[in-house]
Amino acid sequence: MPGIRKKYLLEILLHLLFWVGIFYVEQNFTSIYQFLRKDVNGRFEQHIILKSAYPISIITLGLLMMLFYTNAFWLLKTIVGYKNKTGRIAIVIGWTVFLILTNYFLGLLFIRFASINVREWQRFQFNISLVFLFVLGLSTAYFFSKEWIKNELLRKQLESYQLTTEIKFLKSQINPHFLFNTLNNLFSMAQEKGNDELADGISRLSGMMRYMIYESNAETVPLKNEIEYIKSCIALNKLRYADDEALVNFRYGEQVPDAFIAPMLFIPFIENAFKHGVLINNTSPIDISIAVNDKELLFTCENKNYSFVKKMENDKSGIGLENVKRRLELVYPGKHELLIKSDENLFRVDLKINLS
Repeated sequence: MPGIRKKYLLEILLHLLFWVGIFYVEQNFTSIYQFLRKDVNGRFEQHIILKSAYPISIITLGLLMMLFYTNAFWLLKTIVGYKNKTGRIAIVIGWTVFLILTNYFLGLLFIRFASINVREWQRFQFNISLVFLFVLGLSTAYFFSKEWIKNELLRKQLESYQLTTEIKFLKSQINPHFLFNTLNNLFSMAQEKGNDELADGISRLSGMMRYMIYESNAETVPLKNEIEYIKSCIALNKLRYADDEALVNFRYGEQVPDAFIAPMLFIPFIENAFKHGVLINNTSPIDISIAVNDKELLFTCENKNYSFVKKMENDKSGIGLENVKRRLELVYPGKHELLIKSDENLFRVDLKINLS
């Protein structure tokens, strides 16, 4: 905590020193040295008189600060996602020109308080414009350097998170060959007994385990593979209920786009829907959909809210949801929007992800 406080105090001090320097530069750029000759006891002596634009320079300093901080903390962050590169540049230049013109006309209003005339103020404008452009360049460099540092930290956090997850998975992993051989034997036994439903469940479970062990370790997987995994997950969860108890409607379109997505992102929401959205001896609809439009993926999951019903096991669903929120922040920083709506009757998840 003291380290963080020191860091912010140092940053504030550097900003103050920066603006003192800018004010000094501005004062030099907007000052006039006049040479006057005076008759002193029959001799001509040359005197230098400094004419400063103060207090108009205070207004200029305020507008320079506005340019720097709006550009570094708001404008660039807002337009960085725009697809039109020319439009992005035009917005930044337009905002800068607006502030330069504002400074010029405010200077004309307050010029009577300074020791300069209108013509001299107009001559200053080229130098003042250079200062504005200099501050614009610095604010742009400041923004991108901060973003680069932030992305580097996120990348390192993601690497650490993935490494920790992989270690935990490996520690809990059963020998996959033994597992698949056992599942294959159970599948054969179920077929011999004529239990097609059980055989189908074992086959799906085998496919899910294979996907989890061999495919989901990649940073991204084809969306169609993730959809197949979700279908198997739904089918296995439905085995726990009667046909009319869990009514699942999973929509993903007739043709799945050739998109890639981070694996296992949607499963916690689906598992949560079965855990808290299905009640024995009741009809419980679950509506799940996945759609991709112009590089934007939209996932929705809606179910009834039976979380008030006491369960025998400890309720740990909140942990799964918190984990997926954290993972979204690491994998899709600034490229996702997660909305969770929960009331007495309904639980709904809306997740948008920018895949570009």
